[in-house]
Amino acid sequence: MPIFQQLHADLSPVVLVNIFQVAEADLPALLEAWAQDAAWMKQQPGYISTQLHQGIAGSTVLMNYAVWESVAHFRAAFHHPEFKKALDQYPSSAVASPHLFTRLSVPNLCVGP
Repeated sequence: MPIFQQLHADLSPVVLVNIFQVAEADLPALLEAWAQDAAWMKQQPGYISTQLHQGIAGSTVLMNYAVWESVAHFRAAFHHPEFKKALDQYPSSAVASPHLFTRLSVPNLCVGP
């Protein structure tokens, strides 16, 4: 399900997982654009935390893991004109796959909401 459909859900809290693929030469530009985005997101209501990960052994696949108080909070930040404008800073080789998640309970393994 595309993230645009997920933005209509009413859940709390949620985790954004965004997988980026980028050309090796564009990795520094992606990191700079992401850092600026993350700094802006950090100031938005409902933001809790974020962590960027990179695949090992020379991989140019990155994963952003961000926690938000609710879909409504994330939706407000996602649709904000400043965020949309910031997307232009990402290199043209960058392909993003964002998705929202909620925790599940699995007996003896995972504690859900």
